[in-house]
Amino acid sequence: MRAPLEWLLKYVALPADTTIEQISDAFIRMGHEVEGVHTPPPTVGQLVIGHVRSIEELTEFKKPIRFCRVAVGAGNGELGEDGTATDERGIICGARNFVEGDKVVVALPGTTLPGDFTIASRSTYGRISDGMICSAAELGVGTDHDGIIVLDDDAEVGSDARELIGGSDTTFELAVTPDRGYALSIRGLARELAAAFAVPFTDPARVALKTEVKTEVTGDHAWPVRIDDPQGCDRFVMVRVCDVDPQARSPYWLRRRLAAAGIRAISLAVDVTNYVMVELGQPLHAFDAAALSGDIVVRRAVAGEMLSTLDGVTRTLRDTDLVVADDSGAISIAGVMGGASTEISDATTDVLIEAAHWTPPVISRTARRLKLPSEASRRFERAVDPAITAVAAEAAAALLVAHGGGRVWSNRTDVGNPKASEVVVLPIGEPERIVGRPFGPGVTARRLSQVGCTIEAKADETGSSILLVTPPTWRPDLLRTADLVEEIARLEGYDSIDSILPVAPAGTGLTPTQRRERAVASDLASAGLVEILAFPFVGPKDFDQLGLPADDIRRRAASLLNPLDSERPSMRTTLLPGLLETLTRNLSRGSKDLALFELGTVFLPKSNAPRPPQLSAGQPPTPQERAVLDASIPAQPQHVAAVLVGNVDHSGWWGAGRPATWSDAIELARRIGRAAGIELSVVAADNAPWHPGRCASIRVGDWPVGYAGELHPAVVERLGLPPRTVVLELNLSALPVRTAPVPPAITSFPAVNMDVALVVDESVTAAALTAVLLDGGGDLLDSVRLFDVYQGAQVPVGQKSLAFALVIRSSERTLTAAEATQVRDSAVAAAAAAFKATQR
Repeated sequence: MRAPLEWLLKYVALPADTTIEQISDAFIRMGHEVEGVHTPPPTVGQLVIGHVRSIEELTEFKKPIRFCRVAVGAGNGELGEDGTATDERGIICGARNFVEGDKVVVALPGTTLPGDFTIASRSTYGRISDGMICSAAELGVGTDHDGIIVLDDDAEVGSDARELIGGSDTTFELAVTPDRGYALSIRGLARELAAAFAVPFTDPARVALKTEVKTEVTGDHAWPVRIDDPQGCDRFVMVRVCDVDPQARSPYWLRRRLAAAGIRAISLAVDVTNYVMVELGQPLHAFDAAALSGDIVVRRAVAGEMLSTLDGVTRTLRDTDLVVADDSGAISIAGVMGGASTEISDATTDVLIEAAHWTPPVISRTARRLKLPSEASRRFERAVDPAITAVAAEAAAALLVAHGGGRVWSNRTDVGNPKASEVVVLPIGEPERIVGRPFGPGVTARRLSQVGCTIEAKADETGSSILLVTPPTWRPDLLRTADLVEEIARLEGYDSIDSILPVAPAGTGLTPTQRRERAVASDLASAGLVEILAFPFVGPKDFDQLGLPADDIRRRAASLLNPLDSERPSMRTTLLPGLLETLTRNLSRGSKDLALFELGTVFLPKSNAPRPPQLSAGQPPTPQERAVLDASIPAQPQHVAAVLVGNVDHSGWWGAGRPATWSDAIELARRIGRAAGIELSVVAADNAPWHPGRCASIRVGDWPVGYAGELHPAVVERLGLPPRTVVLELNLSALPVRTAPVPPAITSFPAVNMDVALVVDESVTAAALTAVLLDGGGDLLDSVRLFDVYQGAQVPVGQKSLAFALVIRSSERTLTAAEATQVRDSAVAAAAAAFKATQR
C-alpha cells in the first residue's frame, strides 16, 4: 500500500514539527512494515506553470516535433490574447498529449531537474528552445514518460509549480498483513497515525459528500438488483449518474494522488472509483448502463460459463465463482474484475457505480484460481467495511458530477443485510494478565475507543467487572478476547513489554521422539548435508514426475479446500517432491555437488475416515464431535529424506573425487539408524521412483521403514537432474524408540580372527548370508564383516564369491584353535544348508 503523506494529512492533524522518520517509526510501532519511503528528488531553479498559446507542427524531421509558444508569466512586454504583457517562450517538445490552451509545467533555462539535468536555451530542429515542457518522470513525481503533465484550467500561469504537482510530497510504502485489510486505505492508515500520535482523526466516511439537489434525477431505484447468493454477498449498492460528459478529464490533483498511490489514471469514471477505493478502502466498479440488459443478479456462475474480462482474456468460470449478471449472462467476476461487455467507454454518459460487500474466502479462491489478482480482490479477500458501501458509492457519484457534469439518480439501490458485529466480553484484568505488564486506569477503554470500539462496563454474575466491547465494522478480525488484548498491546507498543525470560516449568525435558529427531538432524548436518524446509504441498504433476503408478498409495493425498497453489492442492505424502524441487533450483543456479536433507511431516489420509462435523462458532466441540474430528485427521508421521548429486569426496591435490552412488544413500540410511539407536537391515527392492536394480528396502527386522538408492533414469530425465542422482526416504516414526543402551561386554581374553570365502548363487545377498553365518556360529562368533566380492574365472557363471572376516571370542577363557575352527565350520555349515554355499 502506497500512502502519500499529503493525502494522510487531510484526515489526521499531526503536529507541525513531526518528521518523516517519526511517522515511519510510528507505522512500525503499530505493526506495519515500512518497505520504503519515497520523496521526489528536488528541482532547483524556476519551475513554473505555463499556458500553451500556439503549436506549430514541424513535419520535415524523422519523428514528429512540435514548436510551442508558451506563456510563463508577465515580463517581456509582448501582448497576449487578453491584451496584457506576458513572458512567452518558444519551446521544442515531442509529446502529443496536449493541445493549445492547456496549462503545463515549464522548466526555465538554468533549472536543474532530478538526475542533475540542467535546462539551457539552445538551438535545435531549426528553432530556439527556451525551456522545457516537463513530464512526471522528468520531475521525479511519477513514472509516465509518454506524455507531459497537463494541469487544470484554473492553474495560475507563472506561479511556482512545485506545490501543485507535489514536488516535495513523501509517499510511504507499507506491507499490509492479511488480517489488517483496513490498512489498505488512507482512511485506515490515517486512523493508525492518529492513535500513534494521540491527535484528532477525521473519518472521511463521515464527511458529507452530497451533490446539489438540482443535479438529482427523481425516479425509481438506480437499477433493479437481486441477490441469489446471500452467503457470498450480503450487501449490494448501486448509484446511477446520467448525462456525464464522456470527454471530461480527471482533475490533476486526483490524477496526482492516484499516481502517488501507484495507480495509473485511465478515465474520469474509472479514476473516481479508484480514488474512492484508495481513500475509503471500498473497491467500486463502474458499468455503462446503456450496455446492461435487464435486472442485475448476484449469483454463482454456471459451470463452463464464459466471460471476457477487462484485460481482454476470455475466462471459463466454475460453479464456485461468484458473478454479477444480467439477462445476457455474467458481466463481472465479483470482487475481482469486470467484464468487457459493460466497461466504460469514450461514449459512456450513463454510469452505474457498484459497491458491494463480498465474503472474503469466495473472492480469494476465485482470484487465485484464475491467477487474476487485482487491487479490488486484495481488499475484498482481507474484508472491507460493510457500513461504508453506500457512502463510497455516493462519494464516487459526487466526484463524477463535480468533474464530469451529469446528474445523480435520487434513489440508490441498496439490497442485502450485512451481519452486525458481535459483542466480545473482556474481563477488566485480562489485558494485564495476558500481556504481563500493568496498564494504567482507563488505558483499555482509551485504546479500544481509538480503534473504534464501543464499550459498556458492567458486572458479571459473579460480581467481577467486565467490559462489553462491540468492535467496529471495519475490524472483522476482532472476534475474541485475545484479539482485543493484542490490539491494546499493539497500540501501547510492543516495546513497552519488558523482556523477561520465563522460568521453565519442572518436567522431563524433550521426549524420546524429539531427542531422536534432533539427533538425526544433527548427525546428518555433521556428515556435510544441508537441511532444507520445503513447502508441504503437492499435486498430480509431482506424482507423475516421480513415475508413481496410478494405484500407488502415495497418490492418495489429503486435499485442501483453499490451497495456496491451485496446481498443488494436496498435502504431501512423501518428502521427495519438495526435496527434488529444491535440488533443481540450486542446480539451475550453478551448484554441482549437493547433499541436502529434510526432516518433516507427511500427511496420510486414513481409510474410511469419517467426515468432519460442522462445528458451531463460539462453542467448543462436544466429546462426540471431538472424537469424530480426531478420527478424521490424517496420520502425520515424521519422515527424513536426503538427496546426493555430484561428488561426495571432492578432488584436489590428494587425488580425484568420488561421485555419489547408491551405496552412499544406503550408508546414510544406516547412519540415520545408528543416530536413532536402531540397527537397520538392507534388502534389495523395486519401488518407484528408484532404479529397479539399484534400490534397497531399509528395514527394522522384517518391517520396511523406507527406501534408498538411485533414482530411475526416466525420473532423472523428467526433472532435469544429473545422471545417477541418489535419494533416500525413511519413516522416522516407524522406528522403535531407543531404549537405554546396553554397554558392550568387555573381556580381557584375546580374539581369534579367521577369514572364509563362500561361493553362492549371485541372487543371494550379502546381508542374508551374514545373518546365517552369525546364527550358525553361535554365541562365540563375535562379528562378521564382508570385505570382498568376486566374480571371475575361478567362480562358476551365475555365482559369486563373498569373503568374510570372522571375529571369534569368549568372555570367559582363551579359545583353542580347535574351538575357533569348530565355530567357523558351524557357521559355514549353516550357510551351506541355507544357500548351498561352498567354501573356496
